[in-house]
Amino acid sequence: MSVGLLVGEVGEGPYFFELDEFSFFVHSFFSTISYNLEPFGWGSSYPYLLKKLYYGKSLEGREIKKARKELKRIKKIFEVLPPNRIIWDIEDLTKKPPWGDNPGPKVTNLANYFITEYGVTFFEVFHEAFKDAEDTKSNVLIHSIDDSDEELYFRVMLR
Repeated sequence: MSVGLLVGEVGEGPYFFELDEFSFFVHSFFSTISYNLEPFGWGSSYPYLLKKLYYGKSLEGREIKKARKELKRIKKIFEVLPPNRIIWDIEDLTKKPPWGDNPGPKVTNLANYFITEYGVTFFEVFHEAFKDAEDTKSNVLIHSIDDSDEELYFRVMLR
């Protein structure tokens, strides 16, 4: 199974932008945002990304610009936060990443901590998905695909 951003609606020629093979790394990304940047709780500072997109609601085309601004602010702050500020699970702060405190030598801050298996940062994936959504006037949502999504999966591989 893969988790990523679906631009468009299933059955209408959607594009899938893969973030991770498992949902826990995606959950960690949003947990890290909220814990480090939202002193008043989940979605209090970044409602389009954390309250709307993360909770399975579709970001509508007219909301993409606002979500993009939120993402830009988060990235700027993450560029100066060290990797040890990672939050694996905001609901259980005792949980730690499987690699412990050593994510690798290329990880120098939180902005480059979250990467796909292809070496692309989550921020780059979000940027491309949001750009595609704006260009096609489509919605964006977090979506999981598996082998039963043959048509969608095939499109992912061709993209």
